[in-house]
Amino acid sequence: MFTLSHRDPMSLPPRPSLSAVPSVTSATVAALRRQIERLEGGAQARAPLPFGIAGLDDHLPGGGLARGALHEAVEAGPAAEFAGSATLFTAGIATRLEGPVLWCLTRRDLFAPGLAAAGLVPGRIIYAEAGRDREVLPLVEEGLRERGLAAVVGEVTRLSLIASRRLQLAAEASGVTALLLRRWWTVAEKDLAALPSAAVTRWRIAPAATEPAPAPAPGLGRVQWQVDLVRCRGGAPRSWILEAYDATGRLALPASLARRPDQTPIRRAAAQ
Repeated sequence: MFTLSHRDPMSLPPRPSLSAVPSVTSATVAALRRQIERLEGGAQARAPLPFGIAGLDDHLPGGGLARGALHEAVEAGPAAEFAGSATLFTAGIATRLEGPVLWCLTRRDLFAPGLAAAGLVPGRIIYAEAGRDREVLPLVEEGLRERGLAAVVGEVTRLSLIASRRLQLAAEASGVTALLLRRWWTVAEKDLAALPSAAVTRWRIAPAATEPAPAPAPGLGRVQWQVDLVRCRGGAPRSWILEAYDATGRLALPASLARRPDQTPIRRAAAQ
């Protein structure tokens, strides 16, 4: 049982003056900032991953693709459900990151020679197969905690805003880059890829008409893609026609477009 007592306010001990409260020095503030940066994985200090094309890199905040962040790629055009171009686009990004790559999937439809043509050789890939689509995201999140990985690729159909935020935070904390490849097999599943997410960038990749090879080589030249940056944190949507990755994971401008200063922005209404 508590007993309330009434005391004379004049008998209470005096409050400490402001001068008696320890001051927060600039060194303390700096130390706190460093601690926060360590907890966040030092994301601000990471150099971006350039594509090697000035018009593309200059358009991205920081001059390239943010490392230790979440990025999405989705296929457009014919046979989009197979995500052939988007898969190779994702593989080329992973190629230019140093270290092993964890690839999480549910379907065994990856074409290893195709990945190798984009520079991602079999010896660098660790496969993690999930029984169901909903089991892929936990695999990706767990992989992002392994700082020895260069990147974690996840083939997913459904991605909630909360789940994507978890992946973004995990990537920031470890410095491992998260690459989500959006897959679908029905029209309803295709619509899910347009829902908002916490990804720093979202890319839409589609095959483009290929130019003839320069003389004297016969036949068609290097495969070309239409590369749409449909969402970019701190940036604007834009579209490019680019030659697909070579064996070093490098994109290139087609010869007919190499002299253009830039290519076309895409309308906000088209950004998903």
